[in-house]
Amino acid sequence: MPATSHSAVTDHLVIIGNGMAGHRLVEALAGKPGRPAHITVIGDEPEPAYNRILLSPLLAGEMAREALTLHDGDWYAEQGIELILGERVTDIDRAARRLTTDAGRTLDYDRLVLATGSRPARPPVPGLELPGVEVFRDLRDAEALMRFGQHRADEGGNAVVIGGGLLGLEAAEGLRKRGQGGLRVSLLQRDDRLMNRQLDLIAARLLENALRGRGLDIHTDARLERLEPDDQGRVCAALLTDGTRLPADCVVVAIGILPKVSLARAAGLEVNRGIVVDAWLTTSDPAIHALGECCEFEGQTFGLVEPIWRQVEVLAAHLAGETVAGYVDTPCATKLKVSGVALYAFGPTEPEAGHEVLAYHDPQQGDYRRLLLKDGRLEGAVLYGDTAAGPWYFEQALAGRDLSAGRAALLLGAADARVRLDAAADTATDSPHSPAKEAA
Repeated sequence: MPATSHSAVTDHLVIIGNGMAGHRLVEALAGKPGRPAHITVIGDEPEPAYNRILLSPLLAGEMAREALTLHDGDWYAEQGIELILGERVTDIDRAARRLTTDAGRTLDYDRLVLATGSRPARPPVPGLELPGVEVFRDLRDAEALMRFGQHRADEGGNAVVIGGGLLGLEAAEGLRKRGQGGLRVSLLQRDDRLMNRQLDLIAARLLENALRGRGLDIHTDARLERLEPDDQGRVCAALLTDGTRLPADCVVVAIGILPKVSLARAAGLEVNRGIVVDAWLTTSDPAIHALGECCEFEGQTFGLVEPIWRQVEVLAAHLAGETVAGYVDTPCATKLKVSGVALYAFGPTEPEAGHEVLAYHDPQQGDYRRLLLKDGRLEGAVLYGDTAAGPWYFEQALAGRDLSAGRAALLLGAADARVRLDAAADTATDSPHSPAKEAA
């Protein structure tokens, strides 16, 4: 049973960061009777919190900007929460429990939460500092790419996206759609396949073929040597180590994220890759917590919303003085946010020792499923095309359920497997030697 903790109610709670994690924490605290008496939120972006998950459909022109806003400033006021936007915290005085912002503002705190998020990772190649090299991380980035894509939809041009993971694919497809056929988009993936951390080779090839069919120029096993400037000093090309030269009026770096830890490190908190926290999201200073993409728990950092939402539940209860079980990290499933492409994956990408592989592939329908089982229990799945059974597979894997009785129907989907499993359970119950009969 997980350990539990009880926290005293805090008078003044300051949350640094008004991204999705910080905002979710504010929402959770707003409904709790034991919430801190005074809550202040400081965000360095000028607008209230917005849904970063929707930046990809925003870039693609599938969603209006207003749809991203989570709550406007009036909501914070109605909740009795002070919201400070457009200011960056530059210093934490832990002894005095005082913050200083770049605007010269000082704030005292009783309890502090660092929800500073992450920054884009950047490959160590020459030319990344050139004008025209962008990242895809926040609203400003998305708006810059939207302007570029719209401009090039009329004039034509070339964009190069570095990174074949989730973020890179979403940026590339968004730019392609925003460019309306007037923009040629090339995508560079260092590995031999797209989404190599989530997909096996067959699913990755299906995805690659689908995206190529839409007009994306995809290069796998691609090694970027440098970015080249034009006569005005602006990026104009990406040169690969094999000699390939790709014209580039814009380059988007989307190879992953790194936790933002500089503020915590300067304050003397324990920092590895992220800000080190315990099961109640408490840092090495008992008055300071860290949450979301900036934190590190048991050697793990976080980039998906599911584990971060679980962290929020724990921390909100802790800050409200409730007795709460500590955070426990659990596996997550991956879904791609590209319209018209359905995939769902979790667990190992390749079979490991002791794995039984079940696979189904219908090239005509574009459906592919591959399950990895060990001792009758599901440990991994990759689904492309028809992903309806994905959540059920994931549920069975988390539960550690023995699926041996339904093995023959597992690839057919959740409904067929349930019938087999339920029938097997009924047979076992009706058996004169079943535990239920013997207990009776």
